Amino acid sequence: MADQPEPRKENHEKHDRNSGGMVKGPHIISYNLNEEQRPGGLKVRFKVRIETGKKAAAIDAAQAEAIRELLSWSREHRTRQNKP
Repeated sequence: MADQPEPRKENHEKHDRNSGGMVKGPHIISYNLNEEQRPGGLKVRFKVRIETGKKAAAIDAAQAEAIRELLSWSREHRTRQNKP
C-alpha cells in the first residue's frame, strides 16, 4: 500500500535467517516513509522497540499509570470547565 510505511526489522540479536514471522525476544522494527509521504522531502523513520519479559511488564505498568493520570486530569479539567 502506498499509504503505509514500509517495515524493516533491525534485530540486534544474532540473525540465523530472515523470516517474516514473529521474532522472539527484544527487537527493533523500523518504518521508513515513502518519498510521497515525506514532509518537505525530509527522510522520516520511525523505530519501535519491542520488549519482553520483566522489562515489558515494567513498561506496561508505567504506561498504565501515565494513562490513569491523564484520564484523572482530563476528568478534573472537564468538570472545572463545565461548572459556572
